[in-house]
Amino acid sequence: MWKIFVGFVVFAAAMMFLLMKAGDKVDLQGESHGQTQVETAPAQGTKAPEPAPAAPAASAPTEAPKIEPAPK
Repeated sequence: MWKIFVGFVVFAAAMMFLLMKAGDKVDLQGESHGQTQVETAPAQGTKAPEPAPAAPAASAPTEAPKIEPAPK
């Protein structure tokens, strides 16, 4: 049990050291995937790309399947 406590203290100390050294350079925004720029509207005079055609709707079953009771 004491090993878990020592491990936690060591990990917490390492994280505090990292945060103190990095200062405001640490990004705590979650999964940003390297996107730093905000997408903007296309410039005037350029045409936006055409949207992809919609896929045809799948045929849905007309009624639910019948469930028979289990034999006794």
